[in-house]
Formats: sequence, C-alpha cells, structure tokens
Amino acid sequence: MKTLLLDTAAWDLVLDAAGNIAVATAPYQYAQDVASALRLFAGELWYNSNPGVPYLATILGQAPPLSLFKEYMIRAALTVPNVVSADCVVESFQGRTVQGFVSFTTSDGQTGTVSLT
Repeated sequence: MKTLLLDTAAWDLVLDAAGNIAVATAPYQYAQDVASALRLFAGELWYNSNPGVPYLATILGQAPPLSLFKEYMIRAALTVPNVVSADCVVESFQGRTVQGFVSFTTSDGQTGTVSLT
C-alpha cells in the first residue's frame, strides 16, 4: 500500500522533484502511518468512524490512567497495515503534556519509533 508523503512540520502533502505528489516508502512510510494513526481522533475519519483514539471522550480533560492512554496508543499503531506489534513508553506526564514514544515492528521485521510530542 502506498502512502502520500507528508511534510513533518505542516503535516501536509509535498511534491517530488518532478512536481508530482510525493509518495513515502518503507521504512519511513510505516513511521508516518503510525504517527497518523496516533493523531486520528475517534470518529474523525469520515468514511469509517471506527478507527481513531477517543481523545474527546476519554483523554482530553479527563486524566485517564496512564495504562489506558498507553493502550489507546498501542491499539492505534496496530491499525496500520503490516504493523504486527507496538509498545508505548511514556517518559513524562505533567499537566497536559505527555512525552514519550511508540515503537513498532512490521511483518517484515522493520522497526521504528514515533514521538508522542
């Protein structure tokens, strides 16, 4: 499956040298797809409201247990095709800021890490 390459700062499409919409390739493709899955709010995907993290319902303004937050991140990462395992490490959780990362492994053995900040 192909993934459109997104600018890391603006999280928007970028063009390749020929002026076409750029396509991401593995292993970066998987990291970008996991990052997108972690950013997706539940119900935000208009053609399928099932995927996504329930940020509005159970995270933002709710202060859920850290274990629940980590489970949501892992579940989101596992929705990415070819990602077979994931782990969430929270290094700091102060106020409204979470610092940490999600590490993942793909079916072909590639590994990657996505920052939560």
